[in-house]
Amino acid sequence: MPEPILKVDNLKTWFDTEAGILRAVDGISFEINRGETVAMLGESGCGKSMTALSLLQLVPEPAGHIESGNIWLNNENLLKHNERAMRSIRGRRMAMIFQEPQSSLNPVMTVGAQVAEVLPERGTLSKDKLKAEVVQLFEAVGMADPAKRYHEYPHQLSGGMRQRVMIAIALASQPDILIADEPTTALDVTIQAQILDLLKQLQRDRDLTIMLITHDLGVVANMAHRVLVMYAGEIVESATAEQFFAAARHPYSQKLFRALPGRGKRGEPLEVIPGSVPPLTETFTGCRFVNRCELAQETCQTSIPAWIDMQGGGVRCHLYQDGDAAQVESVKTTSRSSEGAVAEESKPLLMINNLKVHFPIHKGVFKRIVGHVRAVDGVSLSLKSGRTVALVGESGCGKTTVGKGLLQLIRPTDGQVMYHNGQDNELTKLSQAELRPLRSHFQIVFQDPYSSLNPRMLVSNILQEGMKALGVGGAGEQRAHRVQLLLEQVGLPAEAAWRYPHEFSGGQRQRISIARALAVEPRLIVCDEPTSALDVSVQAQILNLLKQLQDDLGLSYLFITHDLSVVEYLAHEVAVMYLGRIVESGSIADVMDDPRHPYTQALLAAIPKVDQARQDDSTVTRLAGDIPSPSNPPRGCHFHPRCPRANDRCRREYPESIQVSEKHYVSCHLFTDD
Repeated sequence: MPEPILKVDNLKTWFDTEAGILRAVDGISFEINRGETVAMLGESGCGKSMTALSLLQLVPEPAGHIESGNIWLNNENLLKHNERAMRSIRGRRMAMIFQEPQSSLNPVMTVGAQVAEVLPERGTLSKDKLKAEVVQLFEAVGMADPAKRYHEYPHQLSGGMRQRVMIAIALASQPDILIADEPTTALDVTIQAQILDLLKQLQRDRDLTIMLITHDLGVVANMAHRVLVMYAGEIVESATAEQFFAAARHPYSQKLFRALPGRGKRGEPLEVIPGSVPPLTETFTGCRFVNRCELAQETCQTSIPAWIDMQGGGVRCHLYQDGDAAQVESVKTTSRSSEGAVAEESKPLLMINNLKVHFPIHKGVFKRIVGHVRAVDGVSLSLKSGRTVALVGESGCGKTTVGKGLLQLIRPTDGQVMYHNGQDNELTKLSQAELRPLRSHFQIVFQDPYSSLNPRMLVSNILQEGMKALGVGGAGEQRAHRVQLLLEQVGLPAEAAWRYPHEFSGGQRQRISIARALAVEPRLIVCDEPTSALDVSVQAQILNLLKQLQDDLGLSYLFITHDLSVVEYLAHEVAVMYLGRIVESGSIADVMDDPRHPYTQALLAAIPKVDQARQDDSTVTRLAGDIPSPSNPPRGCHFHPRCPRANDRCRREYPESIQVSEKHYVSCHLFTDD
């Protein structure tokens, strides 16, 4: 057996709080061998990030401290080191990539200077040689035009480029271990695929050891050699990736799989994990998962389960104590069920025709218009009652602007938005006063519920605000009664009305946002990435809620997302957007089973899949670079600079939309006659 490069033994990291001692990490032990990737998986609040900070002794003081345990790095106990000695460890032998590069990078320093700052030989190199070293690092992490990037600031880079800068900083001292804390959570699937491929390539080239912290099972399947499942401050399961995805052992791990969305689960509710992670200030007398586990027995309530070693790892669960796991139902990663029938409407609820939203670019003392940002450049869509149309694509392609243009929150430059509610209304022709009576018919649920809810208002006031403004819901007592009904409708307790947004979890805040949208009795809701920042278990709760509300109330959704597994589960139709235009659209079966446009094919190829063996990266076509600027779109087909199948015609003219089957449309010269 190889000698582990990192060994953690009974590590405990505690915090002193007003509610008592919070045991964020409560006695975990694991090993990582040189050159392997170990993924740490679990919900928010389970202690994953605090484990990483403990390894580097970056626990926030004075409230937090490492209570006990050992951390061995190449047979050297890091907990015996003082702060000065740890400075020679951090970055040099053990480095970390944080979740949000924008907040981790210094906004007033060029990215080149920030990488140069951490080079160990920076004091002995000339300015030119230092720059050459940094440019070489930028080349190693796949940054386009690295010499130019050296002089740019973080705000001038895309999310993917900023994450590459963070990786370059982490690799500058050639560490033995790289800790990656949710390195792709905020990225599009195409950029995520580039970052994951980069990490795997760097691992091969440098014999790098990676500890990957994530809640994305697809990323784990794509990257990890071994898996550690963490729950409420403890590791509850350890296994090789093959064992874990073939048959997860712990009931919590199995529930994570069952909560995954996908087309195989259309027409049926996703299984959710009831409740939430218990407060870590609690003194546990039994299994920490007991109140959320349908397999719990009496002993689970009264006795703390011991760690049981098993082939390839182990598990912390009473159900395995006698060595007989027959009572634990194994979980499969795929299933198939028929889709629920959805009635077709003869007349669409909403039709968008050639919608354009251009933002002027002003320059000079007199602020003359010198160009336009073509955020939306000719989009056509139709939405029927009781159906969901998904709008997918990379960040910056114009998805959110389409949603805001549809709602007239941004006035379109051109095009039509026809709304049918017994009579046809052309929304773009109406004044603000004429729009006001129709405002209650359309609502939006934003991506980040915390920033979209007023932190100074009680939930009751938040839900009543729209009712008062639009004259919906009756008088005071009637509105108060409706608040209680809304909270019940979205699965929140009645007392939630008298609490503030910061007192809720992320999933609960998103439920409040949905309740606020429902308060004015809308017919259409624009859902702008409503589940992108949520754990898989909380995401399942929100998706079930949206589906149930659609069935009960006949709501229509424009669902903006880049998560195609969510699209397959929830949507009836999908439109793929690239640089302000729709490049492919059709039913879920048409687009997902038979993608025609090279961009759609690249999006689907970039999704890390749970139910497939790890792909050979050399056989997968990845998109190079980032989406071009909408202020200066490429001539011809906007996708041709990144398209592996582009020809001269693609570089000259934009393709018309071609019907390839009954409801399947694609804009690509590969399907047009010369």
